[in-house]
Formats: sequence, C-alpha cells, structure tokens
Amino acid sequence: MSDKPTVLFVCVHNAGRSQMAAGWLRHLAGDTVEVRSAGSAPANQVNPAAVAAMREVGIDITDQTPKKLEWETAESSDVIVTMGCGDACPVFPGKRYEDWQLDDPAGQGVEAVRPIRDDIRGRVEKLVAELAAGRPAR
Repeated sequence: MSDKPTVLFVCVHNAGRSQMAAGWLRHLAGDTVEVRSAGSAPANQVNPAAVAAMREVGIDITDQTPKKLEWETAESSDVIVTMGCGDACPVFPGKRYEDWQLDDPAGQGVEAVRPIRDDIRGRVEKLVAELAAGRPAR
C-alpha cells in the first residue's frame, strides 16, 4: 500500500479534460501522487486539440489512451475529480470529491482548448497544494 494519494480524473470520453488534468498533475506533482483518469464512455483516442494545447506548454500526453471507468479504480482512489460524467460516476463514502465545471473541448480547435487547459492548470495547482498540506480525503 502506498502513502501517496491517488487522484482519479473522470469525464465522459476521457479524451480531453480528464487527460489534460492528469497531464498537469503528473507534471506538477511528479511522483508524489498516483494519477489516474477514466471515462464513462471512453473515446477511441485522446482529443488531438488537447494533445496540441498541452504540447504548447511542454506536456506530452500522446502516450495516453482513453480508459473505461471501472468501479475498482474509483473505489481505490483517494480523490475523485469529475468533469461532467453525471450519474455514471460512482460515489463512495469517505472519498474526497470535486466536480469541476469545465467547457468540453470535444470538437473544438486548439484556440478554444487553450483557456480550458489554463483553467485546469489553476485547479490542479490548488489540488496539489491541498494534497501537499495532507488533505487527500474528506
């Protein structure tokens, strides 16, 4: 069992928002946090505009693939951040939940994805600071 907090980012397709959030968390927290992402209805590939937007800030998410949200993954995560997955996201007592209201980058060009990417970065920076202060669960 690891002492590292585990953070799961969940959106519908696991192709844009959750992949960018996971990329930011890996970049900002390094190996101090276990990072996961999943989707309730995963896409076939990560959104190319999200990949391009993250590349602009030096973060490569090309090796990521959308994954199906599994009950066990959510159950074993300390923090679950949802981004529009609605009722498909399981709820477990004792977990820390955050619901980030973000525009969906699906079908958008990189110009529209940049502000979403930057919004996610600010939220992830806040989460990293909270985790560093020892607040992985509520």
